[in-house]
Amino acid sequence: MFRRVLIANRGAIARRVVAACTALGIETVAVFSDADADAPHLAEASASFRLPGERAADTYLNQRALLAALESSGADAVHPGYGFLAENAAFARAVAASDATFIGPDPRWLETMGDKVAARALAAEHAFPVLAGSHRLSDPDSLLASAEAIGYPLMLKPTAGGGGIGMVVVRTPGELRAAVSRSSTLAQRSFGDGGLFVERWIESSRHVEFQVLGDGRGKAVHFHERECSVQRRNQKVIEESPAPGIDRSELETMAERSRAFVAEIGYDSVGTLETLRAGAGDYGFLEMNTRIQVEHGVTEMITGVDLVVSQIRLAAGEKLPPPAAIDGHAVEARIYAEHPRTLLPSTGKLTVFEPPHGLHGVRVDTGYQTGQRVTPYYDPLLAKVISHGRTREQAIGRLLVALTAFRIDGVHTNAALLKAVLGDDDFLAGRLDTGYLSRFLENLPESADV
Repeated sequence: MFRRVLIANRGAIARRVVAACTALGIETVAVFSDADADAPHLAEASASFRLPGERAADTYLNQRALLAALESSGADAVHPGYGFLAENAAFARAVAASDATFIGPDPRWLETMGDKVAARALAAEHAFPVLAGSHRLSDPDSLLASAEAIGYPLMLKPTAGGGGIGMVVVRTPGELRAAVSRSSTLAQRSFGDGGLFVERWIESSRHVEFQVLGDGRGKAVHFHERECSVQRRNQKVIEESPAPGIDRSELETMAERSRAFVAEIGYDSVGTLETLRAGAGDYGFLEMNTRIQVEHGVTEMITGVDLVVSQIRLAAGEKLPPPAAIDGHAVEARIYAEHPRTLLPSTGKLTVFEPPHGLHGVRVDTGYQTGQRVTPYYDPLLAKVISHGRTREQAIGRLLVALTAFRIDGVHTNAALLKAVLGDDDFLAGRLDTGYLSRFLENLPESADV
């Protein structure tokens, strides 16, 4: 097992890794930018290391600064969390060259799965269902030709990156031409790669993902699915498990196909296969995330498996955890510092930040505390509130209580919007698809208290 882990991240995931390492008896080194100097996990880590500057490019994306921190700290492993450099093959190789372990998959999987076209091809090669799509295309004319062959509607997607950045649903050739330059520029700026491809888009589809772990030696285990259809700007807002209204045999079949896929290719860490599900029960591969997911806590709540601990153990050469059955239901709501109607980020000082305490079946993952500033430099996620219950109804009820008890002042948040969604008839009935939240906002009365 590792002696000391450097955490190359911030916020809720950095704090989560500190807790996992502490449970394993591992020392932790938390790096921090000047904007995060008051983050609560710094006091919880064994040591901290300042990365001068505030912008991500100068700090959490600065490989030279992070490798200097690694050398100075004497850490023998690096946990990248999610986002930033978590799926950067060059960084993973640089960590290995520094005689430390990158807590994640072999860099070849970061490269293969980071290229959405290559990932699609690999999935298809191993009989995992894949939506119709194109190769990497570099000019508008070839994109138009591929789009005509595939048929509209379709999704224009960057070949690199994630988080919904640069993704656009396109319904006509005119829309495609207008979107290509914008998406390519955004992808180049965000990921250093402006490559694009097009993929068949399924209207009224559901976003269902499958949690997997592989040992790199032909063995793998799955921990069921997560329903992630409540999204804004192609980014998840509410996630839950089990997926409501879908037959268990269908979901377990897809979970097993996901497990078999990562076992066959020799994948060697925690990962998630994201899919779109059509109304008829057909699935299509979206991408494979080669890191711990933001919403990993949902799976932990229904299985009792600590995915971060398991990820660290795998990186240290230990065995896979055993399979676990689903116990009850879990729902996660992401509280963002943003205006609930415009969904634009909100910045400022958190004059009050009081997560609920002592609520049965409720967990809060956050990297903030009262007095801390929410800056424009990073993702506006403030906290993830996760509830567990014997039934979906009980889990939703507990989540509503927790969101009501959560006190935040100093910035706008989407908490009221989350509560409105959780009380919506369509959500409660499990009538979900990736367009749900857009329709909900369009139909929301001006008088609604959000």
